[in-house]
Amino acid sequence: MTGPLDSWLRDKARVRADSGLRRRTVAIRENSVDLASNDYLGLSRDPRVVRAASLALHRYGAGSRASRLVTGTLGVHTELEDALCGLTGQCAALVFSSGYAANTGLLTAVGDADTLIVSDRHAHASLVDGARLSRSPVVIAEHNNVEHVARLLGERAQKRAVVVVESIYSVLGDYAPLKELAAVCELHGALLVVDEAHGIGVAGQGRGLSHQQGLAGHPNVVLTVTLSKSLGAQGGAVLGSEVLREHLVNVARPFIFDTALAPASAAAAAEACRIVRRAPELTDRLHANGRVIAQALGIEHAPAAVQSVPIDSPELALRAAETLRHRGILVGCFRPPSVPGGISRLRLTARADVEFHDLTVALSAVRGVMAELGARPVEVVA
Repeated sequence: MTGPLDSWLRDKARVRADSGLRRRTVAIRENSVDLASNDYLGLSRDPRVVRAASLALHRYGAGSRASRLVTGTLGVHTELEDALCGLTGQCAALVFSSGYAANTGLLTAVGDADTLIVSDRHAHASLVDGARLSRSPVVIAEHNNVEHVARLLGERAQKRAVVVVESIYSVLGDYAPLKELAAVCELHGALLVVDEAHGIGVAGQGRGLSHQQGLAGHPNVVLTVTLSKSLGAQGGAVLGSEVLREHLVNVARPFIFDTALAPASAAAAAEACRIVRRAPELTDRLHANGRVIAQALGIEHAPAAVQSVPIDSPELALRAAETLRHRGILVGCFRPPSVPGGISRLRLTARADVEFHDLTVALSAVRGVMAELGARPVEVVA
């Protein structure tokens, strides 16, 4: 028997299939060459990180057992928050169960009906959702356009304003003009929220783009980070002042009503923070592999982990990614609505732990599959 919900869901599924936008979960082959994951520095399998997680697992158990405000705050959470502050140069940190929760928790805690949110057009979905949930009026700024941000701030009718950007954008791999944005925010009395998800471990010898541009501890700048990319673990955090941390503890719903981050993930991320600070050569290797990828595929090199190949058809992008997966090579396939501008992309991530031989063999296969399918890169304007 088919109910009204099933009929509606099947109609939606047909539309997705006809548009080449169907998504599914697929278990990967263990011996694949991974040019798709966010484990940019290879720390998820680093013996030191795994050992830290294992020790925490045996000491605290598999889960935190409660929210942070009940009995879920463990010593390992404090250790992680201290390590994140040491890495980024921020004064205080509050750990959430995911980067998504950190972004939605922050924006709903600092936004309200009398606060304008100015969001970059390419901001991540978690920032978009946080802005919507905050019930603040939201305006969209042209991508990386400081003058447009200044104009929007100058025209606002609200008492307060929050500007929302990523440090390095997750699809294009381009850098935000953080120093200029911070100056504009300071001039207009606005807060600058910088999502460093793709900046930590990548920019500023791994300490993030904000740190590289001298914004660590800036009173108008707040950072969010994920622990699931360069740090190889899981979770997220907000970094700023002590008074912001206290505010979030009291009003951020994704913090108050969620179970605390699992202790193994917290310990793994803390150890990864220490490794990044001690071993900036990991970031150097990542960038060297990024240059190899860009040169091999004939695309403009982005000084980030993300190297993006624009493809004009979602069907071609999907077929290329699936063909490569069957041949043991993993690349990302980003299609609308996950990508700005409606252009699908093969996204390859430069990882510090991929050997040069494996990388060049994989890239040769990528070029071959793209030629077979006629999936030629197209020029786009960001």
